[in-house]
Amino acid sequence: MLFVTIILDGVGIGEAPDAHLYGDVGEDTLGHICASLSPKLPNLQQLGLGNIAPLKNLSPVENPLASYGKMEEVSAGKDSTTGHWELAGITLETPFPTYLNGFPQDLIEKFCAKIGVDNVLGNCVSSGTEVIEKYGAAHLATGFPIVYTSADSVFQIAAHLDKVPLETLYHWCDIARNEICVAEHAVGRVIARPFTSNETGFLRRSDKRKDYALPPPAETLQEKLQQKDIKTISIGKIADLFEGIGFDEKHKTANNLEGMERLLSEVNEVSEVSEVSEVSEVSVVSVVNPSRPHAPTPSNPQNLKPQTPNPKSSKTFIWLNLVDFDQDFGHRLDPVGFAKALETFDAWLPELLAALPTESRLFITADHGNDPCGSSTDHAREYVPVLYYNPQDTNGKALGTLRNFNHHHNMVLDYFA
Repeated sequence: MLFVTIILDGVGIGEAPDAHLYGDVGEDTLGHICASLSPKLPNLQQLGLGNIAPLKNLSPVENPLASYGKMEEVSAGKDSTTGHWELAGITLETPFPTYLNGFPQDLIEKFCAKIGVDNVLGNCVSSGTEVIEKYGAAHLATGFPIVYTSADSVFQIAAHLDKVPLETLYHWCDIARNEICVAEHAVGRVIARPFTSNETGFLRRSDKRKDYALPPPAETLQEKLQQKDIKTISIGKIADLFEGIGFDEKHKTANNLEGMERLLSEVNEVSEVSEVSEVSEVSVVSVVNPSRPHAPTPSNPQNLKPQTPNPKSSKTFIWLNLVDFDQDFGHRLDPVGFAKALETFDAWLPELLAALPTESRLFITADHGNDPCGSSTDHAREYVPVLYYNPQDTNGKALGTLRNFNHHHNMVLDYFA
């Protein structure tokens, strides 16, 4: 038995009913991307993405292969930690603290004293790329860490690897997590943001990023699965959001492509298959090559089905986060990059479906929105899409609007019951 969950980080599908409380009226990540750039997403379309909500240039299909719907978040907040915790069965009634004017001076002074520096740079609300461009040179000259935050509950520390060894940066973050960002300042995450430089400028090293989350306040989905002797695997930043709790294996990734490759490797291992199964000869039409993303939409939606799914598997839950949508394109207001990342994911989907064992399940969703087509670089309070694929039953059904991300938690537990 195998259950795979994929989080398209930041890929929301329209403003939530309480979006006005978060300043997010009008936000619609997928809606605006589809309307403005018309990404070619034939495989997601076959699964039923266009059936969830009206998406310009992505029409619904008559017989979607997956059950489809959208989920409404009920926890207070719109950050990754809150969203993933709710997906794991934990609902937060009180939001994590945020600092839209930077951190209090006494907090910064305490942090400086603890790590042995005279000052920090930044202490502002900023995107990661902007803050290192602005303060990178001063950081190299002084060695002072760059501290910044966002509309989310994060205490982020950036340092150049030629100036501050990676282990030192991690040590600073550990101090911030356990001694500084506590009590009323207990942010959702402290994040290590290492960077380097080349002839073109400063470069973030996302593969060396490390998140220090608060321990979850209640038992998580993955812990419940472990108690049932079900193997739990984290790919991407998932484990970091839970302080590593509940996962038998943790695989860090640098980008979406690496995450997708790792997932295929894990699925093949579970399925006892040495190579990814071939999709049917007709379905090759629907496999959109990332280097040639504008392939025609296949005329027959059934072409996406695996030809001969492998029947062998063990009990495993794999949870993958694809962060590029959010980190590289949403926060940077890059709709073109966002659309291309969606096309690349879509092109890869048939390979995954061909590798899934017959009795497995695939759950595709998101944790919040992050609309790159507007003026805000922050997360958005949006519905998230749901595509639930069962290789044994490709007659997709309408799930409607599911209130609470906990539906994911319940569906996984029901599958392994």
